[in-house]
Parts: sequence; structure tokens; C-alpha cells
Amino acid sequence: MKVGKVSESVLKRSVLKQIHTKREEVINGAGVGADCAVFACAEADRMAVCVQEAAVAVPADMVNAMHRAFNNIACAGAAPIAALISLLLPTEAEEADIRTMMEAAEAVCRRLHVEIAGGNTAVAQGIEGIHVTVTGIGKACGQTVLCPGGSKPGQDIVISKWIGLEGTARLAAAGADKLAERYPLYMIEEAQGFSDLLSVLPEAELAVRLGASALHDVSEGGVFRALWEIAESAAVGLEVDLKKIPVRQETIEVCEFFGVNPYELLSGGSLIMVTEDGGGLVRELEKQGIAASVAGKITGSNDRVIVNGEERRFLDRPRTDEIYRVINR
Repeated sequence: MKVGKVSESVLKRSVLKQIHTKREEVINGAGVGADCAVFACAEADRMAVCVQEAAVAVPADMVNAMHRAFNNIACAGAAPIAALISLLLPTEAEEADIRTMMEAAEAVCRRLHVEIAGGNTAVAQGIEGIHVTVTGIGKACGQTVLCPGGSKPGQDIVISKWIGLEGTARLAAAGADKLAERYPLYMIEEAQGFSDLLSVLPEAELAVRLGASALHDVSEGGVFRALWEIAESAAVGLEVDLKKIPVRQETIEVCEFFGVNPYELLSGGSLIMVTEDGGGLVRELEKQGIAASVAGKITGSNDRVIVNGEERRFLDRPRTDEIYRVINR
């Protein structure tokens, strides 16, 4: 493809024609010559914005970037309503690559009722692979806005679904042939299917409604990084029981095969919720078909402690996500 913005015909054919989901809040959305999206916003509403960048080699990478943007908006107590998508492509890219990525993005938006309101699509020299920037935009009604440092001593730490979902799905997809030498096909397919569980919007909405004081999506760096950041942002401590952190057996098997730590692995699809009544929140989540566990408590000290039976150890500072140990091999 030629360097610079893609042609109008490519824009119409492979970008705009893939956008179908619409929102009434989007007054001026994606279109030819539309370089700025305009949104309607009631005086009492707050807007939330999140930017996520990623290299996208396969459609799943685009899906993950979209979910990260929307999940972060949900953690602020807002509901995503729109996204701006910027695609930067190398000269060897083809128009079909654009269409494939936009179809993947629209599939996420259709499922979550979010409109792709605009963006930019261009070709540049000297870059390797396709790069995307997703700007998610959300709306929080009234004063319901959560800040990262909202945790208070004595509150419960609740974790939704299971940790390691995103990382397990990626490893199972990339290493399917190797895994098949040890594990049955149904287990590998089940692990790959974790990519359908990456949105935390339902549990975030319920947690906000029930008075949660802080939310944190468990993404890069895994649950250990997310727990550290929850405590660090509020200048508090925490104590978490390792055995109460929910994890699927498929994740344990895949992580053991590749020699990675599931607690430091990409965990998109899992949400940490800090609340006064963790048991009550878990029961309400389960009524909605969302698995969750009370894993620990916020404490008044600066200690971040992980308990495993009789063993107690301090949580280490966040490290590089385990996924890169496998990808970089």
C-alpha cells in the first residue's frame, strides 16, 4: 500500500462499511472528512477516556486492545459508548488486513453496544507490522466516578471470574500444536475459548451499583501487579489468600507446560473489586452468572502480604508479564 492516509475508496470499503453499531450520544461519528467526533453529554454526566496501543498481528490482538480500553472505562464507574481507532500499517500491508481488523473491532463493539465514532487509517514507511491505538470513551451518570485510590482498610477484596484468562487463551492459540502432544484437544479448545470472557463490564456495573469503592481490571502483569497497584494507589496494605484467588485448571496446565507463573500472567477478563461487603457482592454476581471469590482484605499497614497455607510472604514489586517470556523465546 502507498504511504500516507489510505484512499477514500479503501476508507469507505474496508473501514466505514465495517461499522454498524450506533449510539444516540454520538452526534458526529466516523465518516469521510470527519476528523473529530462530537458527543452529546447531559450536564450531570461525566466523560471517561482511555487510550490503549498495541501491535496487532492477528484479529485477537485487536479484540484484546478493544476490551482493555472498555474495561478500564468500566473501572472508573463509567459505561463505554464510543471508540476512536487509529490504524498505522506498513507498506506491505494489504487492504484485506484493514478489513479484517475492523471486523474484529466491530464484533466487540456490537456485543457491548459501543459505536466506532472515528479515527485514522494510514500507511507509513519503516514500521514492522500493524499498530493500533484505541481511544475508548465512556459516560458516567451523575457523581458515580471511581478513583484508583478508593480502597479503605477493612474492606474486602473480590476477584471476578478467573485470573490468567487472556494469557491462557493466547498461549493456547499460539502453542496449540505443542500442547496437543500432552493434552486432549477439548482442553486446548476450552483454553482458547477464554478469549470470549475478556469483558468485565457486567461485573463492574453491578459492583458500582452496590457501592464498590475501587475497581481494577487484572490485565498485564497479572493479579499480583493488579493487587500491588490497588494498594499503592490508596497507600494501604492488603492480605490475600493465594488459595482463594480463582484460577481455572486449564490455566494451571497451560502455565505449567510453558513454565510461566499464572499469577503474573495477562488476566484480561478478571476484575478486582474492593467493597465493604464482599460476600454480598459475590452472591449478587453469582445470581448474574458471574463467578467471583472473596480473596482477602485491605489493611491499614503498608504490608502487601500473600498467604499460602502456613507461609506468609510479601508481594514483590510488579515485574514484566510472563507472556513475554514465551513470546520472546
